[in-house]
Amino acid sequence: MQRITILGATGSIGESTLDVVRRHPDRYTVHALSAHRQVDKLAAACAEFRPARAVVGSPEAARELEALLRQAGVKTAVSHGPEALESVAADTETDAVMAAIVGAAGLRSSLAAARAGKRVLLANKESLVMSGAIFMDAVREHGATLLPIDSEHNAIFQCLPTDDPRYRAGVSKVLLTASGGPFRTRDPSTLHDITPDQACAHPKWVMGRKISVDSATMMNKGLEVIEAHWLFGAPAEKIEVLIHPQSIVHSMVAYADGSVLAQLGNPDMRTPIAYGMAYPERIDSGVTPLDLTVAGGLHFEVPDLNRFPCLALAFDALRAGGVAPAVLNAANEIAVEAFLAGGVRFTDIARVVEGVLGQPHEGSAETLDGVLAADAGARAAARQLVASLAR
Repeated sequence: MQRITILGATGSIGESTLDVVRRHPDRYTVHALSAHRQVDKLAAACAEFRPARAVVGSPEAARELEALLRQAGVKTAVSHGPEALESVAADTETDAVMAAIVGAAGLRSSLAAARAGKRVLLANKESLVMSGAIFMDAVREHGATLLPIDSEHNAIFQCLPTDDPRYRAGVSKVLLTASGGPFRTRDPSTLHDITPDQACAHPKWVMGRKISVDSATMMNKGLEVIEAHWLFGAPAEKIEVLIHPQSIVHSMVAYADGSVLAQLGNPDMRTPIAYGMAYPERIDSGVTPLDLTVAGGLHFEVPDLNRFPCLALAFDALRAGGVAPAVLNAANEIAVEAFLAGGVRFTDIARVVEGVLGQPHEGSAETLDGVLAADAGARAAARQLVASLAR
């Protein structure tokens, strides 16, 4: 019986993880759940799975959750705030941590799980984007098991050989696939009129609003490029992005002998979640099996960087190294937040990120405090640019 903690339990990844747990009550039990402010959904999950602990973002949310749990007769202990998140991530009573908090907010708790030597199911790509060297060092030093949950990185993980350098030397390239989002064929000259609802209408995946906007700009793929660099030790020149609108091939690995291995499946996050939870075994995820006879043709194309400047900016940040990826992520979070609030245009997201990347960077990538200083400085700079662009 594996005891699992789910950070970000009310988001799409968290709910999919709970569905896999629900299908295998003989294998998994939930030790802790967290949510930032969706108290009603968290209370319902606590009533069903009876975790020992639950964490929310504020004292007010904690009081609300406690009241709901009392009414339901659930004895889950409730706490709140970043320190409580780190505590449940490192709890000795849990075996695996699903790190599914979106954005920089998930960094400290994901890192706490790695430092506690847990099986870390990493769906929070920002942990590696912001502090890749620090995070990977923590995994090695504390004996943690790191399993990527993003569908693309999970696919690459499945297609790679063992860690033996004799075999890894035969890898020539990792190929990340991208759907292209809702604006893959739209006239670029019309993108400035995009509304938040249009940007969040992803053609293949059901995701939160922030990640949906990142998919529409392809910043999400840019962040995944940086994540792939740290996960697989691949330099920028060995990482390629291909648009694949069917979202059937989740990613590929090209080898020196001309072979290309691909992982295919229906677009459903329960597949990589179940793979990570049961690794090295495979279990039923609840996903409909892929029928290639009805899937139709598989199409691939090179992304147009004029249409998707955020992808180019991510490659620039990876090549620059240091705190540049953390600056990229911070500026993007502020710009997307402003766009979703109606404060800037869709095309302003890339302008804000580019503007912040072009400024001097504070902080250092060698320490967590240095990374967080760079993050804070980039957010302040991004807010100034957003104010100058406000509609």
